[in-house]
Amino acid sequence: MSQHQLMNRADALLRIQCDRTPWDLIVIGGGATGLGTALDAASRGYRTLLLEAEDFAKGTSSRSTKLIHGGVRYLRQGQLAMVRHSLRERGLLLDNAGPIVHPLRFVIPAYGWGKRWYYWAGLKSYDLLAGKLRLAPTRLLSASQTAELLPSLRTQQLRGGVAYSDGQFDDARLAIALAAGAAAQGATVVNYAPVRELLVANGRLRGVIFVDNETGQAVEALGKVIINATGVFSERILALDPCERPSGNNTPRIAPSQGTHLVLPGDFLGTNHAIMIPDTDDGRVLFAIPWLGSTLLGTTDIAVDTISRDPRPQSSEVDYLLEHASRYFTRAPKRSDVRSMFAGLRPLVATAHTGTSTAKLSREHVIDVAPSGLISVIGGKWTTYRQMGEDIVDLAARLGDLPYCKSVTAQIKLSDSQPSEFTPHGPEMHAPTRATIEYFVKAEMALTLEDVLARRTRMLFLDAAAAIAAAPAVAEQMRSVLGQDDMWREAQIQAFQLVAQNYMLASNK
Repeated sequence: MSQHQLMNRADALLRIQCDRTPWDLIVIGGGATGLGTALDAASRGYRTLLLEAEDFAKGTSSRSTKLIHGGVRYLRQGQLAMVRHSLRERGLLLDNAGPIVHPLRFVIPAYGWGKRWYYWAGLKSYDLLAGKLRLAPTRLLSASQTAELLPSLRTQQLRGGVAYSDGQFDDARLAIALAAGAAAQGATVVNYAPVRELLVANGRLRGVIFVDNETGQAVEALGKVIINATGVFSERILALDPCERPSGNNTPRIAPSQGTHLVLPGDFLGTNHAIMIPDTDDGRVLFAIPWLGSTLLGTTDIAVDTISRDPRPQSSEVDYLLEHASRYFTRAPKRSDVRSMFAGLRPLVATAHTGTSTAKLSREHVIDVAPSGLISVIGGKWTTYRQMGEDIVDLAARLGDLPYCKSVTAQIKLSDSQPSEFTPHGPEMHAPTRATIEYFVKAEMALTLEDVLARRTRMLFLDAAAAIAAAPAVAEQMRSVLGQDDMWREAQIQAFQLVAQNYMLASNK
């Protein structure tokens, strides 16, 4: 039996309802952190249940810049320990999750005298911090070499550049690989299972009540340790905890930061190299990277007040990205060139000294333990999900009095068993076949049209108009596979069209 055959939602729910033995760990949240935690726990032999309120990686974890990296800008900020840890995790992922994760060569163009030497010095230290897990070395480039590697780059006053390496990945596909890997290790994973209540006995958590969104049935699951890995929604789970905190023991506060990306045609780059733009108006770096046949441009970093499940890029963010791209591309991108856009919310942790700039908040994770025993993990990033999972399970094992077992996830291989007949990139965007749709439904727990068009494939992220056009045919195939009726199909099409509007610029609708 392949690991993906273990991802059967009906079987998972039956196991939960029939086996009343308390779980060692119940993980709430099916994004990068929750999935990494479930894989770590299950691979140590702990009975593990993961519950996701919607689809795996529905939120921030499918809306990243698609980079597995140490963080060049964190190096500039002097966060050497964070960069070193991230580079170690980058190396492990490249080894364990290829080809979902693969190396990508970057070029930083230098337009001022001496700047390329400044970039080179910083990135040579980046290589050194990676140690034995370093990739292709950083090297200086002349102006002609830089222009040859980046044919769409403006060359006026170009003084040269620096080439360095980092990692690239498909975030949603890695999330599915993690869910399948956790299931293969013995975890029970369920999507569309929002937790509605935390159960307490004698001042300590003893389980949860969640809802099966397909049937509306409430289900009780008992557990020794409950882990809140819900990212920007962490405060909603914390609010379910009926146990009060002592005075001075404050709950962590989320300072959500929105990052927006634009997807342009591939010929805006016209190369398999990425561009890192180091000089921006607000001091953060931007990337223009080749991704699945397109050009991905991002990311912004703005504080937002509202935490939404489907955040929409702000017009000011779009203008910011297009304006900065126009400084570097020979052909300035226009709004009409944007095939898709997407925004994600980063779960940054606020402190008493936090100002208005979320760009200055640390991306490192914080683990909070409530008096009830609820463990909440907030912050972090995709690159370090494995280390976060290890840290969380180490703590959970101590709090739950579980037998000690060492983490083994540094050696676990992850694979993407997506059917080979589906090609998610290139200029010819096409819908998945019936066989592929059947696989997504039966082996990867895809329940909605959005699951297939946004995350099992990346059509919505690559070309929103093409995804909308494909929606009726894909919905009909899903209706047949799932045994649903025509009303279900029409409801799915309407719901998807509503979500897809957030991926389209007004001028492209």
